[in-house]
Amino acid sequence: DTRGVARVDDRWVISGIVQVLKSGCRWKDASTNYGPHKTLYNRFVRWRAKGVWENAFTALAAAGGPPAEVLLDSTHVKGIAPPLAEKGGLAQAIGVSRGGRNTKIHALSDGAGRPIAFLLTGGNAADAPQAAVLLEDLQAGAMVMADKAYDANAIRRFIESRGAVPNIPFKANRRWKGCFSPFLYRARNAVERMFCRLKDFRRIATRYDKRADNFLAAIHIAALIAYWL
Repeated sequence: DTRGVARVDDRWVISGIVQVLKSGCRWKDASTNYGPHKTLYNRFVRWRAKGVWENAFTALAAAGGPPAEVLLDSTHVKGIAPPLAEKGGLAQAIGVSRGGRNTKIHALSDGAGRPIAFLLTGGNAADAPQAAVLLEDLQAGAMVMADKAYDANAIRRFIESRGAVPNIPFKANRRWKGCFSPFLYRARNAVERMFCRLKDFRRIATRYDKRADNFLAAIHIAALIAYWL
């Protein structure tokens, strides 16, 4: 049955892709037990272009319904790929900050620290402007927790306009201060632990991919393996 052989082959290919992401090795250094390294890379890219990785992540992350708590944060990833500003009109999410050329991963997780959305920018991008994109599907009644980097009137108004509640600590120079619960805020570190777990995958802890869409696909796969499968 050739169809059965093809299915088994796809399983080996997926295992090989995960092995590359976990170890951080070059594609051509992947174990030959999973098949030719060109096959691993080509299918990784082909399935990314078809939306397989992103759709699988989105479907599983949404399976439990809208979360009662959402946590917002970002992390820097050192990039060692050759610097690219544009390629085929696609921004590659590489910026220059004090740490050199790097990428910033913006993420939204549920109260348990399970990721539900990702966004890539250059490492020199501010956190606050990305909040509205990540919170686009925010449900009424949810509580949003983030650190002081997201303490902006525009973010608070956006959250409240969706019928949700912001629980964000106030900056020291803010004159007006509303409600904030330090007790509930203790749970916000779950999103930081999520980043640590994703960075167990060496190709997430360090960016080797030139293209931003390939790097984002690697993040979706790591999130699937670490949290949703």
